[in-house]
Amino acid sequence: MHYVYILLSLKDKKFYIGYSADLKRRIIEHKNGKVTSTKFRRPLKLICYEAYCFKQEAQTREKFLKSSDGKKDLRKRLTVSLYS
Repeated sequence: MHYVYILLSLKDKKFYIGYSADLKRRIIEHKNGKVTSTKFRRPLKLICYEAYCFKQEAQTREKFLKSSDGKKDLRKRLTVSLYS
């Protein structure tokens, strides 16, 4: 499986959107500060993920979620995660 995941930084309340074929390993790397993009934004919370059978579909979804339209959509759908 291929995963698109969304982390919420509890420090700055911003999202991080990523892709991985090994979700558990990747989340551990984020939480241990081994990912440059999120190292200084910890602690992080996994707020959702999507699973895809095909790598290309996951990468296309990740690209959309990182776009301005994708970010707007996330903020609308994940308001509870942002304010709890």
